[in-house]
Amino acid sequence: MVKPFTVVLIVPTGVGAAIGGYAGDALPVARAIAQISDRLITHPNVLNGAQLYYPQGNTLYVEGYGLDRFAAGDWGLLPVRQNKVGLLLDCGIEPELRLRHLQAADAARATLGLSLSDYVVTDAPLKVELRTASSGASWGTIGNPDSLLRAADKLITQAGAEAIAVVARFPDDEDSPELQNYRYGRGVDCLAGAEAVISHLIVREFQIPAAHAPALMPLPVDPQVSPRAAAEELGYTFLPCVLVGLSRAPQFTDNRTFNSQTIWSDIVDALIIPHTACGGSATLSFSNSPTTKIISVSDNFTQMQTPPEPLGVKTIRVKSYLEALGVLVSMRAGVDFRVFAPSISSLRCLS
Repeated sequence: MVKPFTVVLIVPTGVGAAIGGYAGDALPVARAIAQISDRLITHPNVLNGAQLYYPQGNTLYVEGYGLDRFAAGDWGLLPVRQNKVGLLLDCGIEPELRLRHLQAADAARATLGLSLSDYVVTDAPLKVELRTASSGASWGTIGNPDSLLRAADKLITQAGAEAIAVVARFPDDEDSPELQNYRYGRGVDCLAGAEAVISHLIVREFQIPAAHAPALMPLPVDPQVSPRAAAEELGYTFLPCVLVGLSRAPQFTDNRTFNSQTIWSDIVDALIIPHTACGGSATLSFSNSPTTKIISVSDNFTQMQTPPEPLGVKTIRVKSYLEALGVLVSMRAGVDFRVFAPSISSLRCLS
């Protein structure tokens, strides 16, 4: 019996990726890959589109730290039918903006049938601060991480939450050049790095799925907003896509006892990654796998300068995601993609 054809798609967060550097603009790539795969494993940065989302039954929504642990072989992924999602709200969110997010959560229950626990509010403001690295990538800090962890623990122990959606108050800076460049399709998502810090902390501490949606005041209408950035211009909240993703996010397990449902990294057939962003933990782990082919995409340029060659990472370099789809189709068919070249070299005798 042939094992399920399994693909991992990674677009690192906050690195200004040409595709996947905005809210949900890598979703078309994920949808196409899911059509030719039995299973697609990817992360919130690829699938989150603010109020827009496109859930697919064979696509697994895995937070970045959890994906790193999966790639390293430390954790397996256990698919679920439905998680009970706990909502964690920063007490620094203004009352009206908090109400908007609670209404979004109630709407997800009423219209999508999602299972949500009662919510918690942190006992201190999280005090998120945004930073930019010299490379241009975004990152950030949390002033009160202990408050975040206490609130998450309460959701798990008192409300029985199986996944956690965090909404933290992020700084408003509508006049910053970085934000304007981002809205016009030219910049880096200055929120993404800090968002990753928040979700990483919860997943690392509690080993359950988590994702984040920033709380921000709506921006003034601007007719020049890029289509890639337009998803973030809708409404008052980015929460819907997070709730949908977490509702079916696989649970993490480090139990190697046989379970036919658990997915481990040694069955991954292919990893797809931007060519200039090959230095991440998951990519380096998969580079040591004898069964996983790594496909690097040149057109998806980023602010990072970590191509695979100096790292000793062997990849199949392609120009575009369309070409990557062709390689995946040939892999699934058991056809050597190299025979599609107009000329083929002869076999050589080993010395």
